[in-house]
Amino acid sequence: MKDIHGGFFSGERALFHGADLRIYDSIFDDGESPLKHSRNIELIGCMFKWKYPLWYSENITARDCSVFDMGRAGIWYTNNIEMTDTLYEAPKGFRRCDGVTLNNVQFINAAETLWHCKNVRAENITAKGDYFAMNSENMEFTNFNLAGNYSFDGCKNIVVRNSKLLSKDAFWNSENITVYDSFISGEYLGWNSKNITLVNCTIESLQGMCFIENLVMKNCKLINTTLAFEYSTVDADITNHIDSVKNPSGGIIRAQSIGEVILEADKVDIGKTEIICKEQA
Repeated sequence: MKDIHGGFFSGERALFHGADLRIYDSIFDDGESPLKHSRNIELIGCMFKWKYPLWYSENITARDCSVFDMGRAGIWYTNNIEMTDTLYEAPKGFRRCDGVTLNNVQFINAAETLWHCKNVRAENITAKGDYFAMNSENMEFTNFNLAGNYSFDGCKNIVVRNSKLLSKDAFWNSENITVYDSFISGEYLGWNSKNITLVNCTIESLQGMCFIENLVMKNCKLINTTLAFEYSTVDADITNHIDSVKNPSGGIIRAQSIGEVILEADKVDIGKTEIICKEQA
């Protein structure tokens, strides 16, 4: 490995096709694609101030780095990248990447981030921005805080643990989603999806969990959640009161109580759903 300390790089493709480099405390200033088509790069304490810094790259580690606002569309078509202790300000980061490990990364503007990616492992992440993680697969998030709508649209094989998502329309058109020990607030949660499992979660959602094939909820709490489960097949164990349930397609719903149950025989086969309440509403 060749070491570079305190470098200042400007102009387009400053280290194009760079390989086997260990780069410390360096600035990638104005100039697009400074590390395009790079291989086996270690970045420690570096700053990226312009567009497209890592495209078509392989085997990248970045630690204590900063990606500024104009470092947008920063990491595309890159495989096997590990990023830790990094402040990431730019939108549209990480697209069509395979093998992404993130630890203690803050995405200040996470709009359209982690699109079409696969095999992602992320821990201690914060993100703010809409359309996070669209059309991605094989992802695991632990201690993840997200403020942004339309997250995880079209995703497959997602596991989320100990997280907080403030996200309208989260997990739409998705498949094989499991969320443990988390809080989710947002309208229309999980529509048009398949195989969603929520374990020890607290949910706040207008018309949440509708149009889902095989929804499983274990030891969950619903707060201010109305018109839930419409046209969903559901196995739900709710530990508190549900404000209202509307036209589930089938399954079983257990709750302390339910404020309003809407079952319209002309729209669903009401005999396919069993509702069990421990208390009268």
